Amino acid sequence: MKKTFLLALCALAFVSCEKENTNEPTPQPTQIPINIEMGMYTRATDATFENGDEVGIYVVNYNGGNAGVLANEGNHADNVRYQFSTKWTPDEEIYWKDQTTKADIYAYYPYAQPTNVSAHNFSVNTNQSTEEAYRAGDFLWGKAAGITPTEEAVPVTTHHTFSNALIYIVPGDGFTADELAAANIEVKLCNVKCNADINLANGVATATGATADITPWNTGAYYRALVVPQTVAEGTGLVTIKVDDVTYTYTKGMTFKANTQHKLTITVNKLSNGVNIGIGDWEVDNEDYGGSAE
Repeated sequence: MKKTFLLALCALAFVSCEKENTNEPTPQPTQIPINIEMGMYTRATDATFENGDEVGIYVVNYNGGNAGVLANEGNHADNVRYQFSTKWTPDEEIYWKDQTTKADIYAYYPYAQPTNVSAHNFSVNTNQSTEEAYRAGDFLWGKAAGITPTEEAVPVTTHHTFSNALIYIVPGDGFTADELAAANIEVKLCNVKCNADINLANGVATATGATADITPWNTGAYYRALVVPQTVAEGTGLVTIKVDDVTYTYTKGMTFKANTQHKLTITVNKLSNGVNIGIGDWEVDNEDYGGSAE
């Protein structure tokens, strides 16, 4: 009887162990990687990003139906670098929080190490005389808002944060087109601030610091410069054009707007042998020489 009872206990224990060993682990939710597809407005000479270009990506989750606020750190993803080579690849894979939580995706170019997302410091070159130096100042920013987790690549369209000045020099009185083309010409965009604080939450750039002169890139057909959005006051002296040994100044004021190309066609009038002859104003004698006539 005791032997039968012991055999029954052993059988029960074996069955119990077998059940424990056959229990499968609780399935974990599938993680969905965050893939991006960058679009952009035309840059200096191309309409797409190039191999080796790098952007910084921030991901900020929603709290229920409310969008989160971009912070310096502690976001769902903080300044993850994505590099382009036929497609955008991150330094490290990042995933959506879950399968339902929406998020905002912020992108900027060129990649850096921002210490303050509300005022990321960036500047354009004062010497933009080469295409490379010109393009180095093309800061791009974009945002994809309220994105539901997806396995598809999320399109993020970037916009130019700065202005683009296109300066055309045309011959006026005393110049022919051939004479102007043969002359030694130096162009400066003057009295502009070249530094900016950029808010990475909305892409707005605020001009900071002292003013300087920019040497634009001579494309052959016109001169081109990237300018931080700002207003240059009337009469300040916006553009100087040196034709051989004579310098001309364009003094009209102007407001440079973000993501906007501004065309400035400036007519250069030649002086007569360096002497410009004109008619001066009348001098006014305020004394009244009248009186009574007898």
